[in-house]
Amino acid sequence: MSDPNGLIAAGQAAPGFTLPASPDGREVGPGQFRGHPVVLAFYPADWTPVCGDQMALYQAALPELERYDATLLGISVDSVDSHRAFAESRGIRFPLLADFEPKGEVSRRYGAYAPRGQSARALVVIDPDGRVAWSHLSPPEVNPGVDGILDALEQLGTDRRVDAR
Repeated sequence: MSDPNGLIAAGQAAPGFTLPASPDGREVGPGQFRGHPVVLAFYPADWTPVCGDQMALYQAALPELERYDATLLGISVDSVDSHRAFAESRGIRFPLLADFEPKGEVSRRYGAYAPRGQSARALVVIDPDGRVAWSHLSPPEVNPGVDGILDALEQLGTDRRVDAR
């Protein structure tokens, strides 16, 4: 079940997948990080101002995300070659996954595909057990920032501490 906007909702099992990732085209997916939180940052396109700022912000916030032992994966329908050049130009060191062929298949499975043929600007936090802990859909022109991600990761940490008792 998805939320009213179509985005996958908290509590759902996160669909498994692998996609080719920058810089070298190796296949990467959230299942490789089982036991750790994974943040999926769907975004419309490389080389656009809002997307560039959003991915640069996430690069700057990477030490904070790593504090929660989380892995960040950017996803758009652009090619691995586009991702490689984009990442090099913006100093992005986390994997950018190419949901390129078939176009937008993973974005569609998460409810993060826009009618214009791009990934929507959406965030999904997957818990260490492979379930969606939090999801958020932003308007295409709005950088959603990092606060919601950090709040979701903090909640996961709190939930895990409570479960450990």
